[in-house]
Amino acid sequence: MAITLKEVAKLAGVSRSAVSRSFTDGASVSDKTRKKVEKAARELGYSPSLIARSLATNRTKLIGLVANNFQNPIFLEVFDLYTQALQEKGLRPLLVNLSNETDPEISVQMLRQYRVDGVIVATSTLPSAFSLAFKKADVPVVHAFGRFDPTHHVHVVGIDNQACGRMAAQTLIRHGYKSVGFLGGPKFATSTQDREQGFRQHLRENGIEIQSTHYADAYAYDAGRRAMHELLEEQKVEAIFCGDDLICIGAMDEAWSKGLRIPEDIGFIGFNDMAMASWQAYNLTTIRQPTRDIIKSSIELVVSMVENPDRALETRIFPCDVVERGTLRPMPKS
Repeated sequence: MAITLKEVAKLAGVSRSAVSRSFTDGASVSDKTRKKVEKAARELGYSPSLIARSLATNRTKLIGLVANNFQNPIFLEVFDLYTQALQEKGLRPLLVNLSNETDPEISVQMLRQYRVDGVIVATSTLPSAFSLAFKKADVPVVHAFGRFDPTHHVHVVGIDNQACGRMAAQTLIRHGYKSVGFLGGPKFATSTQDREQGFRQHLRENGIEIQSTHYADAYAYDAGRRAMHELLEEQKVEAIFCGDDLICIGAMDEAWSKGLRIPEDIGFIGFNDMAMASWQAYNLTTIRQPTRDIIKSSIELVVSMVENPDRALETRIFPCDVVERGTLRPMPKS
């Protein structure tokens, strides 16, 4: 039989309401009473009901984590960090896979049924309409890894993808490349669009045009191989900026299968700095985004919104950096 609040109150010598207050954050109870209650609870093996507490406080401590790409290992790294950080704050993540969902209202309805306290839309490939739908439903929401849209008035935490595209172009130019290609993620993804725009713009400013542009149909290894196969069929380039590490790894394997040497025959620069990028087999030069900072900041924002729904709108943009490894030829000597 489960130990009840009544039994804890009897052993501690206090009222049942005192026991309830002792296990309620912010409730008024003396330190002496709280210690007596905690001691009795330990002796009896009592754990307060989170469901009952949520009914009393109107807070579930559930934070919805919404994403739509579970094929890419980088998202496993992201969700590992999210779940750890939320649990450290006494919150519980509710993971929602929207890989095949196109209607924002369905996701809103689903998460409202669980009475989540807030939502983090943790992807760059869902349109901003999803985070906006939560806002319109009065659910505290933060769009992490998303594109800032001043017309939607939603909190955004992420990076400047256009700046990252320029960073990739700068890196290839420093390494002496003049014939380059772009292999992005899905064309509809705002991250793909922005990275390509920044990449193309900086190259043009330096008198270089992209020789070949292709898009993978998903942030997946096989999609990268397919897109690379098409690129090699149409155009030979010296180096390629891939808008995602997993796509890039697929593209590299396709290049190797065609007898090309990396970086002697063709160079690669990826994006994300996922764990696999540092494996000796790939040793991928890539652009690292500060994933931990983005996750920490988005959790901080959503918790703040739960406490203060009217807090001022905020956009937090973090800088990226290039991780030089071995998939680009050495920089020319000056």
